[in-house]
Amino acid sequence: MKIFILKPSSLGDVVQALPVLRLIKLHQPASEIFWWVDASLASLLEGDPDLAGVIPFHRQRWTSPFHWGEVWSSLRSIQRHRFDWVIDLQSLLRSGVVAWLAGGAVTVGLDDAREGARAFYDLIVPRPSYQTHAVDWYLGVLPLLGVPVHRNFTWLPERPAAAKALREKWRPEAGRWIALQPGARWLNKRWPVEHFAELVRTLADRFADVRFVILGGQADRELGERIARETSARCLDLTGRTTLPEMVEWTRLCELMITNDTGPMHVAAALNKPIVALFGPTEPRRTGPYGQLDRVLQHDLPCVPCMKDSCRYHQPFECLRGVTPDRVAARVAQILEPRGPARELNSAAAERVD
Repeated sequence: MKIFILKPSSLGDVVQALPVLRLIKLHQPASEIFWWVDASLASLLEGDPDLAGVIPFHRQRWTSPFHWGEVWSSLRSIQRHRFDWVIDLQSLLRSGVVAWLAGGAVTVGLDDAREGARAFYDLIVPRPSYQTHAVDWYLGVLPLLGVPVHRNFTWLPERPAAAKALREKWRPEAGRWIALQPGARWLNKRWPVEHFAELVRTLADRFADVRFVILGGQADRELGERIARETSARCLDLTGRTTLPEMVEWTRLCELMITNDTGPMHVAAALNKPIVALFGPTEPRRTGPYGQLDRVLQHDLPCVPCMKDSCRYHQPFECLRGVTPDRVAARVAQILEPRGPARELNSAAAERVD
């Protein structure tokens, strides 16, 4: 059995799609599974124990006529595998065309009407409802292929080489670590950086043994510097300084993550790490931290969730500004401190979305 999974981007989407890989491999242990992924994310999957290979997608080359020969060569290479199953979890026009050209015996895709990719599939998986979580939608392909769906799998296996590199570079043995993820692709998905800075000051005063690692890409360097400047002795700013596997292993090492709605949030959820997720314009029931929606903080406004990448509210970014540092600190404290019966009761009340 040879299987081809298409889920090129983004980081969070790829992580949320990994249960499909895990369950297929458990059901078909002798299968050879290949994954088509954006080249910038290939390191997340390279060396994965359940994959026979990673096929990188070079996005910029696909748009340039100078590289079309290379694109065609890649497609021919995919066809030569003669896949039994082709599973398109991106389900946009480009991935649909690639899935169809792969020439699999059975092609399965999601029922996403945005770009008409469903025309390329033999089997189509509808989203049961608007609010169905992305992970559950992806898992919906498996019953069509006779693969049982359950939770008995390791979502993100440890990467020993990355864990070793992390320990050698930064020696994180001392202290209890909290991961901070201040960046996000949309500006209106970023909790204000001054809120992050105030939160760090508050938590540093309250928890003497807590340290903070600030994660993110090159685009988040300014955010990391501003947060670390407030409590420099307790913060390790790694924005733009880790590989993807190192970011995963840092998240595994941490006690919890405080994060915007962004890819590393889904990494933390996959690792079953406690999360305090700060949501603004997006719908957590669709794309929130899987299994931890009760730990999402979101300010109640008439326009929330607007699902737009720009803010038109008369008080710009109020959906995030309205989530105060004190509120976040209280939620974090409930996770970090020992929990007794009274604290459990308070926690249940605090978890409600305002």
